[in-house]
Amino acid sequence: MDKIAINATKTIQTRLVLPPDTNHLGTIFGGKVLAYIDEIAALTAMKHSNSYVVTASIDSVDFLSPAKAGDSLTLESYVTYTGTSSMEVYVRVTAMDLIKHEEKLTTESFLTMVAVDQEGKPIPVPGVYPESEEERQLYETGPFRKEHRQNRVALRKK
Repeated sequence: MDKIAINATKTIQTRLVLPPDTNHLGTIFGGKVLAYIDEIAALTAMKHSNSYVVTASIDSVDFLSPAKAGDSLTLESYVTYTGTSSMEVYVRVTAMDLIKHEEKLTTESFLTMVAVDQEGKPIPVPGVYPESEEERQLYETGPFRKEHRQNRVALRKK
């Protein structure tokens, strides 16, 4: 199976933060952002694997700054590392104040998606390779995040 450039897996979505998406402080609900993250990670993993996928784990989510009603959210996602059937997907969320033209990073997240066939059984996925310095850093640190995920699961089994 040939490897695919990380950049070729990139997926971008833009959404408008509307008042029903916000809490009593006028900022977007974290759960809403999580749903957007899960959706774009699935799209990215499906694009990479040409198959159905399931979310195996939301490995980390860092909410760095809030987005408010009226902001646009841009979600950028790509596969940073792969296993046999699993794909680590990195998602970066930025908010843009469309009036002031001010942009800020709001959220970063890593998820593990697994490619499956129609019966839900895991299937092999192509590997990835980095081209930019940022991609190289994410790719090279992938094995450490994978080990951390595996250790977390092993602790629950004890």
